[in-house]
Amino acid sequence: MSAAPVATGVAAVLEGRNLTKSFSVKRGHGLFGGRDRLYAVQDVSVSIGAARVTAVVGESGSGKTTVARMLAKIITPDSGEVLLNGVPTPRGRPREYARQVQMIFQDPFASLNPVHRVRHNLVRPLKIHHITDDIDGAVTGLLRRVSLEPADEFSAKFPHELSGGQRQRVAIARALAVRPRVLLADEPVSMLDVSIRLGVLNLLADLRDSEGLSILYVTHDIGSARYLADTIVVMYAGQLVEAAPSVSLTDDPAHPYTQLLLSAAPDPARSEAPSLVRSGAPPSLIAPPSGCRFHPRCPHAMEICHRVSPPSVEVSPGHTAACWLHVDQGKRQAEEERAADHVATNDPSAFGLGPERSQRTSATRTGGKEE
Repeated sequence: MSAAPVATGVAAVLEGRNLTKSFSVKRGHGLFGGRDRLYAVQDVSVSIGAARVTAVVGESGSGKTTVARMLAKIITPDSGEVLLNGVPTPRGRPREYARQVQMIFQDPFASLNPVHRVRHNLVRPLKIHHITDDIDGAVTGLLRRVSLEPADEFSAKFPHELSGGQRQRVAIARALAVRPRVLLADEPVSMLDVSIRLGVLNLLADLRDSEGLSILYVTHDIGSARYLADTIVVMYAGQLVEAAPSVSLTDDPAHPYTQLLLSAAPDPARSEAPSLVRSGAPPSLIAPPSGCRFHPRCPHAMEICHRVSPPSVEVSPGHTAACWLHVDQGKRQAEEERAADHVATNDPSAFGLGPERSQRTSATRTGGKEE
């Protein structure tokens, strides 16, 4: 799977290469319910350039938050690696790494300690990382950086006394307290009123432009991703399906899923309601579809889409998409023949099935009993 493109001449500050993560989830109820594997992220690569914003876009359950948490080293990938400044990072979450890579969470009220004032929430990272001896001056400066003034008044408030937008600005100020190089913003505006979302997005854009911060912006709103991001990465059912500079991706989407996202996005210039052909619902990540995971919802699905996962191909400079529509016809035909040969020999791996799905397939062929 190709990495998200980085602008020419811009070094990648933070990278995730071939990240894969699955979780064990309980099946059924009671003591004998058993457990399944949920394949949250599969072979995803993401790059964040210096002083750039990379947006990861997808609907709920696509795996975008899991990718952000792996980059923050809050959770450990099953496979793949995270690189900071081109160097593989050590296991765990060293304090120096946590200082350079900070995460902003979706719910600002849950991420702030409700029993302490704003000042405490900002002072704590300053002391843990030994940033400065001038604590009062640092707190005032942080609140001014996120446009919360008068700073003395806001520092004395509790989180419940602030609006949602003000709480998120405090969360951003707390992340900035340790002077990070990268901010990982997990849907930072999704819980805010529409009227104040733009202010937070403008704040993130200003941090990129004026302070050179690299930002990963996780969102389900492709419209806000175009507004803020330099690069957009689209995820579907745990996989990366398209990546390109934001204008290129939104003006000329190559993957049918990206086209579906754009058709569903509000557009004041659109005269008619969007026609969401075969829109459907995301698949189960416990038993994902064989082949391309989007094929049950895709209006362009071909026979090979049901059987073989598509490779990631470059459709234009810096623009990649994982879709059989963009694969050379000769290569596509060769893959179809190879898949047909595997089907003839009853090889379930031809469908890209995991061990659990292969067992269920075998059970179906033997009348419901696994052998």
